[in-house]
Amino acid sequence: MLFNSVDFLVFFPIVVLLYYCIPNRFRYIWLLVCSYYFYMCWNVEYALLLLGSTIITYFSGMLIEKFAKSAKENGKAHKKGAAKAVVVVSFVLNLGILFFFKYFDFFTENLEKALSIVNIQVQMPQLSLLLPVGISFYIFQALGYTMDVYRGDIKAEKNFLKYAVFVSFFPQLVAGPIERSKNLLKQFSEEHKFDLKRVQDSLLLMAWGYFCKMVIADRIAIFVDAVYSDYVTYGGWYIAVATVLFAFQIYCDFAGYSTIAMGAAGVMGFRLMENFEGPYCAVSVPDFWKRWHISLTSWFRDYLYIPLGGNRKGKFRKYLNKIIVFLVSGFWHGAQWSYVIWGGLNGLFIVLSEIFAPSRRWLKEKLGWKENAASNKVLQAITTFLLVDFTWIFFRAPGTKDALQMIQSMLTVKNFGIFFDSSLYRLGLDRRNFYVMILSIILLLVVDICHNKGIRIRKWLESQNLWFRWLVYILLIESVLIFGIWGVGYDKAAFIYFQF
Repeated sequence: MLFNSVDFLVFFPIVVLLYYCIPNRFRYIWLLVCSYYFYMCWNVEYALLLLGSTIITYFSGMLIEKFAKSAKENGKAHKKGAAKAVVVVSFVLNLGILFFFKYFDFFTENLEKALSIVNIQVQMPQLSLLLPVGISFYIFQALGYTMDVYRGDIKAEKNFLKYAVFVSFFPQLVAGPIERSKNLLKQFSEEHKFDLKRVQDSLLLMAWGYFCKMVIADRIAIFVDAVYSDYVTYGGWYIAVATVLFAFQIYCDFAGYSTIAMGAAGVMGFRLMENFEGPYCAVSVPDFWKRWHISLTSWFRDYLYIPLGGNRKGKFRKYLNKIIVFLVSGFWHGAQWSYVIWGGLNGLFIVLSEIFAPSRRWLKEKLGWKENAASNKVLQAITTFLLVDFTWIFFRAPGTKDALQMIQSMLTVKNFGIFFDSSLYRLGLDRRNFYVMILSIILLLVVDICHNKGIRIRKWLESQNLWFRWLVYILLIESVLIFGIWGVGYDKAAFIYFQF
């Protein structure tokens, strides 16, 4: 079930209405039923994978806590080793499920190619399995719980149903944010009373998410798809424009989902973590990754970077660990080498940024460069955007070879005249829709800049008169209804990150 579907617009009000009618002690059961129904609208059988991951990590948490408690009370080292072994088994089983459905064909295909280099011809099996929606997200969330119990950050949840709804909570089930057990799990034991002010604020958040998805992302997608699907015909500056627009498409698509998820959860009284913090206001690539997909980058920091040694074992190991984390992050996004290259490039930019930081500071001091000047911030933001946008080519292109050909085309094809001959309006978007897209992007940037400067627009709206607040609400909703694009051909469009 898609957030931007009629089905959800019927489903969600029913869920909320009955949620507040049901006694508090039974609400988590209602949410569990609704979450599994929400997921099974895509594929009934794959709900068994969700249940399987839930069972594995639930009992893992129970065993880890039992062994850890015994080791602490009786000083038995083998009990501590047993707790660690349970963590390993939990990770192996869950990542094994993920590997089988997401990476098996990729592995066998590349193994076949590697063996052919040494003249060994083997026909490897290809399963061509349908990737379960959201599998990377809920498995990482469940594994985070396992590690939190092992580290003693939380106690193991004894109520299986409460734990099951933590893993399957429908607002953030299929595309995050990847919630932490320390934040979300305890909320299913809290009493959430109906609060009109909170509900209004959450609905406004949902409306903004729909605006980002349907007005901006889906409109940009028409243009980007036209260019990237035929980049041989539309080379040079067409690709450059499409790549810049794709940066906003993927941002509005993914941030739009996260915002709707936060709003939907907020209507019922749940607090989800912020997943985006104005990423294109970033003044460096490291700063960008503190603002982009925060739930995933913080997950990799806590459960991969720090266990690898973090920055505790010297500069070389610190840089190597960061490169490893970003390579794994790229691989997490998809079974394709272009994703790995995308992750590697971002990791490389971060490492180079840190290595040359002292040299940049020295040069700025010699030149009398004002670090806090607005002109410097703008220059840094533009530079960061261009670096990040360059890596998006590998993320969006069908493959590595295609990405390299597109880069070559941008460097060699001289067709700057497309900005003056109206040809940009013949790639799926007419002049009116193109202008709507540009104005919407400008509005997005204004909102992000305000947020970056500490101006919270929702709080500002709360301080305004009732008539003005409702005017803003009505205009936002009408803009979604009037200017929203339901995919190419006006069909509802899935969120990009559903494929991951």
